[in-house]
Amino acid sequence: MVCEAFSLSINCGRLKPHLLMVLVQTASAFLYFITEAAFNGGMNPHVYVTYRHIVGGLVVLPFAYFLERKIRPKMTLTMFIEIFLYSLLGFGLTLNMYFASLRYTSPTFLSATVNMVPTLTFIVAVAFRLEGLDIKKPHGLAKAMGTLVSLGGVLTITLYRGPTIKRLWESPIHLTRGGFQKDWIKGPILSAASCITWSIWFTMQGFTLKRYPAQLSLATLANFIGAAQSAVFTSLVTRHQPVSWVSRSFVEIATILFGGVVSSAFNFMLIISCAKQKGPVFVTTFCPLQTLLVVIFAYFILGERLYMGSIIGGVTIIIGLYLFLWGKGKDQQLSITPHEPSSHSRAKQNEPELQIVTMGTEMH
Repeated sequence: MVCEAFSLSINCGRLKPHLLMVLVQTASAFLYFITEAAFNGGMNPHVYVTYRHIVGGLVVLPFAYFLERKIRPKMTLTMFIEIFLYSLLGFGLTLNMYFASLRYTSPTFLSATVNMVPTLTFIVAVAFRLEGLDIKKPHGLAKAMGTLVSLGGVLTITLYRGPTIKRLWESPIHLTRGGFQKDWIKGPILSAASCITWSIWFTMQGFTLKRYPAQLSLATLANFIGAAQSAVFTSLVTRHQPVSWVSRSFVEIATILFGGVVSSAFNFMLIISCAKQKGPVFVTTFCPLQTLLVVIFAYFILGERLYMGSIIGGVTIIIGLYLFLWGKGKDQQLSITPHEPSSHSRAKQNEPELQIVTMGTEMH
């Protein structure tokens, strides 16, 4: 009996990161729909981004203050400028484009295209010679093929809609759209631009975390600075509509709190914890789960139209993602294989490691 209990506790411990990542992706999928409902009710997406990061910063602040007092580096002007750019690419600019694109597309479209971030990050890293690519080796070829396949999936979703999938039954919930219409030119452009800037942000993470290793403190600063950047932009956009800053419904307030507390704060900390235990590739492999949950909820519960192009493109992106992750995983296995360090490998130890953790961190 004791042995069985001990074995069960070990299995639960092993499954903990898996369960946490399922929780993260479920929360991220749910966020799509409550933000869409808030935007349909008239909430400005730029106001949402601003308030969300204020809330996220306030939630992470006490954890950062008490847990990282001894490891928090001294702030310098150079470090502040770097964190300012880090916040702009990860929060202020990227999320404003990302959530603005939700007004013109759909949760299904966005949840599929966000799976492109790991491969785009890889492209940026190769372009800046931060990561090597040897297509003569199986893992290098897998990364290259996965990147091309994922790009093909995004082009399919964007350029090909195809026939509508017949609905099997009447949906129990209906979301009415606000005073804006779907725009399959503006929406995909904003979504693609946000994925590109977010990929640059992930590439930058390796450098920034090396110089500022206090991750929770960095998250707090990035949330507050990103909120300030978003507030400046939002003030320009809504200068003739000051009422946009007032949250007028329960849905809007709940969306801000959920986005700030769950997505910007707790999801971020859970992702960091899982990445430390299992590595960034492990975290990234759960991203397609979010897409699956969004499609199921949108089609079966909300009655959203589902097009054949979205299914083909989404499946293609996920296939490309797993091809890429397989190659990336093999890279990591080779990098930790015991061997006698050469002068080249000793020099590489001082280089920042490329971070490929999505999600959650949270674009959502």
